[in-house]
Amino acid sequence: MKSSRKRVFYGDLSFEVSKDVYEPAEDTILIANCLSHVVEEGDRVLDVGTGCGILAVIAASKARKVVATDVNPHAVECAKLNAEINRVASKTDVRLGSLFQPIRKTERFDVIIFNAPYLPSSSSERKSWIGRAWAGGPTGRQFIDQFIKEAPRYLNRDGTILLVQSSLVDIGETLEKLQGACFTARVIAETKVPFERIVVIQASHLSEERHIIQ
Repeated sequence: MKSSRKRVFYGDLSFEVSKDVYEPAEDTILIANCLSHVVEEGDRVLDVGTGCGILAVIAASKARKVVATDVNPHAVECAKLNAEINRVASKTDVRLGSLFQPIRKTERFDVIIFNAPYLPSSSSERKSWIGRAWAGGPTGRQFIDQFIKEAPRYLNRDGTILLVQSSLVDIGETLEKLQGACFTARVIAETKVPFERIVVIQASHLSEERHIIQ
């Protein structure tokens, strides 16, 4: 019988991805390559929209604790499995819920990661679990803007945000909104794919420059 899961690899790490979970793609690899420069030993990391858990697992190789969230129950189960496969389950906590919904008000993190659903889309495109991984509403900003509004309350003063988005959604507007939330923000990595650029934006509090990649 053909398996409903696909196996993918990142370096020496192995991941099982079920058919209802977003398969790691160019955007995933772009932010994954930034993590080793950002996550430090002993950090508490939050991975919002974890998908198969690839970013959570990579972060857990250095972090003290990783909390991962996803609105997709299939993704939650997949991420838990991949934490077990890669032997980081003891310091990985995967929770079901949208954005910061599963996070307690008292929790704070040193690094918050978000590979956002960033593509402009209709409401019908969010009806499937896979669609929810990439569909960002009519302007593509629905979850990016909500994330920018909520993330600061969960970030330590010397903490860092990594946010992925597409050039199909105004990158300058995202930088301006982060700056309006009292962050320094800039693009630290990008890759070109057909019809768009995908970028990683790094943001830190104005008074702190922790983790900024030179």
